[in-house]
Amino acid sequence: MTRAIIIGAPRSGSGKTSVTIGILRALARRGIKVRGAKSGPDYIDPGFHTAATGLSGVNLDSWAMSPDLLNALAGNATEDADFIFLESAMGLFDGIPAGQGRTGSAADLARLYHLPVLLVLDVSGQSTTAAAVAKGFATYDSDVRMAGIVLNRLGSERHRKLCSEAIEALGLPVVGAILRDPTLNLPERHLGLVQAGEYADLMTHLDRLADMVEKSLDLDAIMALAAPFSPSPGSFENALQPPGQRIALAEDAAFTFLYPHVAAHWRQAGAEIVPFSPLADEAPAQDCDVCWLPGGYPELHAGRLAAATNFRAGMARFAETKPIHGECGGFMVLGEALEDAAGETHAMLGLLGHSTSFAKRKMNLGYREARLRAACPLGPQGALIRGHEFHYAQMIATGNDEPLADLADGQGNPLGASGYRRGLVSGTFFHAIARSA
Repeated sequence: MTRAIIIGAPRSGSGKTSVTIGILRALARRGIKVRGAKSGPDYIDPGFHTAATGLSGVNLDSWAMSPDLLNALAGNATEDADFIFLESAMGLFDGIPAGQGRTGSAADLARLYHLPVLLVLDVSGQSTTAAAVAKGFATYDSDVRMAGIVLNRLGSERHRKLCSEAIEALGLPVVGAILRDPTLNLPERHLGLVQAGEYADLMTHLDRLADMVEKSLDLDAIMALAAPFSPSPGSFENALQPPGQRIALAEDAAFTFLYPHVAAHWRQAGAEIVPFSPLADEAPAQDCDVCWLPGGYPELHAGRLAAATNFRAGMARFAETKPIHGECGGFMVLGEALEDAAGETHAMLGLLGHSTSFAKRKMNLGYREARLRAACPLGPQGALIRGHEFHYAQMIATGNDEPLADLADGQGNPLGASGYRRGLVSGTFFHAIARSA
């Protein structure tokens, strides 16, 4: 029987990602089959979970995924894991106003699967006040049970004693206490953590986090807090279906944001993913049925992409007879031009008519539901697709292509037309997660 626990916190930046990765790596080093999961639309942390454990990470998103799809993904995750540690996005209860159990918060998953919570508290700048925070979490929702507390960023042994005694007086066990150590922080950039695949010495850093966890947390107590995890039978009916039998997938430092569950389902459904690297000036294999440019960081590599003549010619040739779709960064590359952070403009593929700028930055963030105006690799005309936007780039020229979809936010408020399509080419800033249900 697989056991699971949610790792939550009052807010982003509390240290729950480092704690999660450290626990995953420490248990994997013990030979325990352990898997990481992430609530909400985060495509970076699952890469660290995978590296730490050797088992692929998974997103479980209660807003974007139907209950049947959630159950199917959760059920798959239990098949070869003894333990699952489900890391919360943002604060534990943070989501959007939506139907019961569909807010996108990790608390939805705690209620749905009756999973206990290991609460990570950043206690820098406070001592016994941490007990008030812990009590608030313990009593806020009777269906979400706080099973244990990890104190993070402690300044001293005295600091630990003050916090621990106040919290344990409430009946909440403190199962970990981590001293402040900035060297353990994972580097960040504008969309979150620097990705796992970009570390030259990734395993060294993961092992340092595991060493910290072994020293600072009671891992045996934490494993004992985990609860049996046996999701109800589910269905992949609302998963994103493979857009073709052979899918040419851009995959390198500029194109990295493809959800693990999307690629896993494509393969499970019988599709073959054929990766290629635009940064290595590779073109999509011409015997593929469709080409997919995922999001990533093209703004950091715009000059190399502009100079990749074989990639550019191969994409133009592919677009003549077969569909191409780009998401977020991929959408930017499909356009006419991309202005980087330094204000230098680089020619992109020109398969769509828009241009984007990273010099004029403005954060766009939130859940989205898209109704497709025409068939494309995301689905048939009229299909409703749920996902999210998270980007800083801005549109500086719109071009004259047809809109791809009508967009609404997570609460159904119309946001207008989104993305573009021209011939067999389509793209949007919107990241697709699942079909709406």
